[in-house]
Amino acid sequence: MSHKAGFVSIIGKPNAGKSTLMNSLVGEKMSIITPKAQTTRHRIIGIVNDEDHQIVFSDTPGVIKPNYSLQESMMNFVQGSLIDADIILFVTDIHEKYDENDVIEKLKKTSSPVAVLINKIDKSSEEEVKSKIDFWQEKLHPDAIFAISALKDHGVTGIMQYIKEKLPEHAPYYEKDELTDKNMRFFIAEMIREKIFKLYDKEIPYSTEVVVTAYKEEANITRIAAEIIVERDSQKNIIIGKAGAMIKKVGTYARQDMEEFIDGKVFLELFVKVIPDWRSKKNYLKKFGYDD
Repeated sequence: MSHKAGFVSIIGKPNAGKSTLMNSLVGEKMSIITPKAQTTRHRIIGIVNDEDHQIVFSDTPGVIKPNYSLQESMMNFVQGSLIDADIILFVTDIHEKYDENDVIEKLKKTSSPVAVLINKIDKSSEEEVKSKIDFWQEKLHPDAIFAISALKDHGVTGIMQYIKEKLPEHAPYYEKDELTDKNMRFFIAEMIREKIFKLYDKEIPYSTEVVVTAYKEEANITRIAAEIIVERDSQKNIIIGKAGAMIKKVGTYARQDMEEFIDGKVFLELFVKVIPDWRSKKNYLKKFGYDD
């Protein structure tokens, strides 16, 4: 049997469960998972290999109408993933409301096979599931529809089988032992950003960026320094917290994840830096990896 390889894009609205699905399919924690919407900012690639297949998954930011430059860059990642996908997985929450919008129109026009994944069925009834399947069949006429619960790992095996059947014959795009195209610094920054999303309320997490400024592996410990970027002094004070209590909490939880991820001891230093209105400044977006 010849080798199959291809790109599989996971798209959908914020909080539909794309990142949970991605982590389940890849078998590694690659994307931030929090109850808050719009946590994935970059296009994150996870690679699954077996002897005869290489599946390159792409978890994209949730589809929204952009309000500032950062969100425009995020939507460019989504657009790019639609163009170069061999297979598109369109993830939709069982309770989501959809009207005719940009994404559905683009999905109707794509030549790639589209599978609709109706997620979070553990929070619904059989009647709701059947109704939603009928709705998407009528609306999109997709190549396949799966009713799943990414959180409970229900229905994920069937998706993998579907992908392997639909993949084109192709040599591997990446080395067979690679898991992702992202480097260690990227995942370290994402671990810190995940803790910020979990520990702070309202606008704070969305106004924050994390930059790893130092990563040094020594014999018995890895020394890491990172800057938490915010837009205002008031946000800096909230991130730090009274007597530094909040930033200490972020550091403790993030360090625990890092030690598990790299399987070794970590010394982590966190600093907070104010860059006014960075989300709307193209030069900073490019510096932070959001260039088009």
